[in-house]
Amino acid sequence: MKKTTVLGVAAVAAATGWVARAAWGIPTQIGASRNTVQPYAAMSPRYRDRQFHNSEPSSTLVPGTDAGMFKSMATRGSTGRPRQPIPLATPLAPSVAGDAAVTWYGHSSVLVEVDGYRVLADPVWSERVSPSATVGPARMHPTPVALADLPTVDAIVISHDHYDHLDMATVKILTRTQTAPFVVPIGIGAHLRHWKVPENRIVELDWDESTKIDDLVLTCTEARHFSGRGLVRNTTQWASWVFAGPKHRVFFGGDSGYTSRFEQLGETYGPFDLTLLPVGAYDVRWPDIHMNPEEAVQTHIDLNKGDGSRGVFVPIHWATFNLAFHSWSEPIIRLNESAAEAGTTVSVPMPGGRIDALSPTPPSKWWIPLG
Repeated sequence: MKKTTVLGVAAVAAATGWVARAAWGIPTQIGASRNTVQPYAAMSPRYRDRQFHNSEPSSTLVPGTDAGMFKSMATRGSTGRPRQPIPLATPLAPSVAGDAAVTWYGHSSVLVEVDGYRVLADPVWSERVSPSATVGPARMHPTPVALADLPTVDAIVISHDHYDHLDMATVKILTRTQTAPFVVPIGIGAHLRHWKVPENRIVELDWDESTKIDDLVLTCTEARHFSGRGLVRNTTQWASWVFAGPKHRVFFGGDSGYTSRFEQLGETYGPFDLTLLPVGAYDVRWPDIHMNPEEAVQTHIDLNKGDGSRGVFVPIHWATFNLAFHSWSEPIIRLNESAAEAGTTVSVPMPGGRIDALSPTPPSKWWIPLG
């Protein structure tokens, strides 16, 4: 056999092996099928034509911008990545949960403390946010703490089923290491059942529905976004969340575009001691489904009944995964400028850092050398 033929066969075999590794486990990662989700989703008045809908007309991509996006992807280079390694704070979990505090683990993964209760929201501990373990956006910093080392939580909350918010591997570990219920938007329970989460640990809610854990009230609230883990979209609901104790309230934005509905949520559930709002992965090509930093400040104002000086704003949905085309630090630079104009208090923790909204520490601009 000629040498070139042998090399060719070896190259084909290597390529085939790489593709097999990239595709391994994808069907399980995708989760439940549309037909499995539908009996649960069909109970929602917001489910029509076999899919969920935003209250305001929305597009995931501005028509005619596809070609420009492919060019941006091809020429992005290191845009969106920090210049230096991202520092980590040592996570501190007090023996008794605080009244209004949050530990940020990166992206949208947070441990919220409300009046002595702990809520773990959008936990993602995997290396990539993708159905493949070898292809897709990889994390730009390690997780600050092992899942097994988290304190006992009272609830595990999910905002929607995108891979950067719902992670199968993390769910499976939490099913073993915690006993708390998974509180999720309607339809996502089908994914959890597919991954062997016990039925008695699944609570599914539609917008403006609530569940109680002793004196803690978890309310599923509106967001402007979309869902989907494969080729089919919007078969499960997406949401923001209100965590309300007897004395304090926290708003968790998950992932959303700006919507005037946030003003209504503020009137119904606000004001808030702490807002956790997405500030990254925005682009002019998808303005409906990802808010920019200025819109995030406006959302904080809306949620606090027009008073931007109320509460503390902690940004989420940035720094950990490179999901857009802006620079790494741009969301925080723009956020701080907009918040200063509005008189809004912003605290930006390092991954692993804890912010107590009732006694926030002086701001540290740790991100500047990385930008």
